[in-house]
Amino acid sequence: MNNTKILQRCKLCVRECNVDRLSGVLGFCKASAEVKIAKAALHFWEEPCISGEEGSGTVFFSHCNLSCVFCQNYEISQKYRGKEISIERLSEIFLELQQKGANNINLVTPTHYVPQIIEAIKLGKNRGLKLPILYNTNGYDTIETIKTLEGCIDVYLPDFKFFDKKYAIKYSKAPGYVENIKNIIKEMFHQVGEPKFNEKGLIEKGVIIRHLMLPGLLFDSKKVLDEIYTTFGHTVYLSLMNQYIPMNKTNEYPEINKPLYPSHYDSMIDYALSIGIKNGFVQDSGTNNISYVPKFDNEGV
Repeated sequence: MNNTKILQRCKLCVRECNVDRLSGVLGFCKASAEVKIAKAALHFWEEPCISGEEGSGTVFFSHCNLSCVFCQNYEISQKYRGKEISIERLSEIFLELQQKGANNINLVTPTHYVPQIIEAIKLGKNRGLKLPILYNTNGYDTIETIKTLEGCIDVYLPDFKFFDKKYAIKYSKAPGYVENIKNIIKEMFHQVGEPKFNEKGLIEKGVIIRHLMLPGLLFDSKKVLDEIYTTFGHTVYLSLMNQYIPMNKTNEYPEINKPLYPSHYDSMIDYALSIGIKNGFVQDSGTNNISYVPKFDNEGV
């Protein structure tokens, strides 16, 4: 089966634009049928169980189905920087990252290229690709899209950005985000189960749910953590992030055009522990620095 036929009526994400990308019609994300990426390199700043000492083989896809006003990767997500490549080339990139010693293949913002990615993974595995495949998503994939990935993905890394739908609409232009993320994480867990780690402590199977705290949204963050723990208990990992940087379009939103207070982040860690969360990752201070934003220079493309 050629998965790319799905692009004739693209409904990969919740927007369900229903456009024929194979004929050059563009939807919300403005991605054509050709895969575009902006960087493919070893990345050392993911969670310790992902990066390890050798690095995560990270592939940054251009374009995005959200429009987050605070996006740190806006040069590729909203300005579409990158280079178009073939499915064949994408599979070669996976193998090159494996050759460089990557611990895994980490697909960043992949939703709008899922059919092509599935084909590239198949090609790669036929040629010796053995690394775990990580699906690093903003959480706006349809459940049907996630179901097509069963058997291809080993570790899911969904963002759980907001609990209140008004924030999803205001800051990411994402109606329906909240109910959708709840549903697709359940499907992700159904596919890969509880986390499994190798002898080096690197994750090989499982779900890690990421939540980036935004300034002023402390109560919303608590609701996100409540939802995760109530639904999954200790069967998934939480990654609570403090790396928010006011950039992109945040100057138009004064309430979030400021750094996250360290005391608010610390209080959220305390809250996570108080409700019973044991499996998770937190970040050191200083991660909210522009130096941690990758340079999108077509490295490895």
